[in-house]
Amino acid sequence: MQTPSHPTLPTRRHTLRWLGAGLGSTVLGACGGGAVLVWGETPASAASSPLPIDTQPAVKAAAVIVASGLSRPWALTFLPDGRMLVTERTGALRIVGLDGKAAAPIAGVPAVDARGQGGLLDVALDPAFAANRRVYLSYAEAGTGAEAGRNGTAVARGALSNDGTRLSDVQVIFRQTPKIDSTAHFGSRLVFAPDGTLFITLGDRFSQRDAAQDLSNTLGKVVRIHPDGSVPKDNPFVGRAEVREEIWSYGHRNVQGAALHPVTGELWTHEHGPQGGDEINITRAGRNYGWPKISYGCEYGAPVGNCPPVGGATSAPGMEQPVTYWVPTSIAPCGMAFYTASVFPQWRGNLFVGALAGQALWRLQLGGNKVVAREALLADLGERIRDVRQGPDGAIYLISDGASAKIYRLQPV
Repeated sequence: MQTPSHPTLPTRRHTLRWLGAGLGSTVLGACGGGAVLVWGETPASAASSPLPIDTQPAVKAAAVIVASGLSRPWALTFLPDGRMLVTERTGALRIVGLDGKAAAPIAGVPAVDARGQGGLLDVALDPAFAANRRVYLSYAEAGTGAEAGRNGTAVARGALSNDGTRLSDVQVIFRQTPKIDSTAHFGSRLVFAPDGTLFITLGDRFSQRDAAQDLSNTLGKVVRIHPDGSVPKDNPFVGRAEVREEIWSYGHRNVQGAALHPVTGELWTHEHGPQGGDEINITRAGRNYGWPKISYGCEYGAPVGNCPPVGGATSAPGMEQPVTYWVPTSIAPCGMAFYTASVFPQWRGNLFVGALAGQALWRLQLGGNKVVAREALLADLGERIRDVRQGPDGAIYLISDGASAKIYRLQPV
């Protein structure tokens, strides 16, 4: 695999000294008007309890701009030669070269409904991409006919031409049901499992939160399908009447981060809470993650730090507890990656989560399936972080959010 080379990168650098201190109840950057973000330990301890101080060695790193001028990018993935395939929510799919230049939009991308939080969203390569050239895209799809004026998350696949200029044989392999008149909560991360099946994360569409508990629809769910759209026979609800057989888990609000644990192979996800209550979960077959029956977050507009949780409780029988969560305000997590490379050996096995409202990159130190310490990084960038990926060169790559956004690479100094 070719390692990316960026001879013109030193246009802007942010050198950071991350000391691992201050990892208790406060973070280095806050959203909005300077509110303090507090971490909660779960499931047993109080939400405001401090976590242990990080014992990992300090790391010196630089956030280097790899590419700039992107229009509301949402996700990236790496091609085998080290170039990046990047989605822009406005509807363009582009290849960003090793020189940081973005090519013209790739032809053949499905039409997207780019309103509100909708548009062209995640991108993933087929596990057999080297042989079949297939690319998978999630996006907000406008309804037609009886569903005109509505929209929903859809997933399509197509073959990328050898010259990288077009997709052919484009097929829609999944559509969220039903379509809703909403421009919010599309979810939309794509993750291939080790067995070749495809996980798709789906939001509750904001206005339909009670539907997250209803197994007859795919609102507020994580689904699992084969790459051709068919349903795996070992899905947890196969054979049950009036249940969507593609459902893997339910009771989700808006899952915008998903990654496979590098040791266990299990799917980890994070989702947006309402006012507080953002969660990280180990997302297992057939499990109910509680929304909106239980939550650590409150209704919008409630007094911060002094309000009842949505649903009236933070736990209930038969409903899963998150690995960890944020209260009393939200960081708006987006993008997630486990770090497994050797460029930052101190961080191997850590989980990284981007934050939109929190404008930071969160590093979570794990002990098995527990979060034992965490740290908010890159607060000085002042960027909303939309996606996080580990690159083929072992560095960590980030996409910022906005009308003229950037791709950053974290590298040692």
